[in-house]
Amino acid sequence: MTMKDAVLLFVAAMAGGALNSVAGGGSFLSFPALLFTGMPPVQANATNTVALWPGALASAIGYRNELAGEKPGLVVEFVVISLLGGIAGAVLLLHTPQSTFMKLIPWLLLVATLIFTFGGKLTRALRARGYALSTPIVLLLQLITAVYGGFFGAGIGILMLAILSLIGMEHIHRMNGLKNILATCINGVAVITFIWAGIVEWRQAGLMIVGGILGGYGTARFVQRVDPRYIRAFVIAVGFAMTAYFFWKTR
Repeated sequence: MTMKDAVLLFVAAMAGGALNSVAGGGSFLSFPALLFTGMPPVQANATNTVALWPGALASAIGYRNELAGEKPGLVVEFVVISLLGGIAGAVLLLHTPQSTFMKLIPWLLLVATLIFTFGGKLTRALRARGYALSTPIVLLLQLITAVYGGFFGAGIGILMLAILSLIGMEHIHRMNGLKNILATCINGVAVITFIWAGIVEWRQAGLMIVGGILGGYGTARFVQRVDPRYIRAFVIAVGFAMTAYFFWKTR
């Protein structure tokens, strides 16, 4: 890792941490940054997951009291499904050739960007119209989301908010609390799987963990003064720009 690469990763992690603390979408900066340093795509995805997990864990701890009013059985079901799906997605990534995953990257970024762009509107529409599905169907949707999360991960938070709306949850803080816990479970088992497989680049991951923490707790104060609409617009623009770049790169 050159000094230039180290600076790029640290700055990307700081910016990503700040974005995640305010609007989400930090992966649109941190994951491409790893690829730009020449890291193979599978290792880059695994390293990015490890780098972002401490922030997800901190968010889950911060929201832990919001679940006091939820049914313990429902929470356990979602946690178990998320753990199983996260492991399945991580194992699927380990068995995906580098060349195949590289070709999938623009499509995965496109899906994540579209989720980030329109997921909030979908969640609000579902909540406003009172749509509700049976628990088994919702758990199946959560399993699919968890597999996607273990395999790639960007955008799963918004997907899970939409899923929780489908079972009639309306309290946004409780939804965020459960969403953060489930995301921590999905990414946590993926992190363990990637570490066990030995595909995490620890120098880069350690540097990005520090940068992400500083970004999340430092520069976020500045970012919070900016109109959230501009933050979202910036993240969406970066997402589509990265998508276009990797479509061009893998053509």
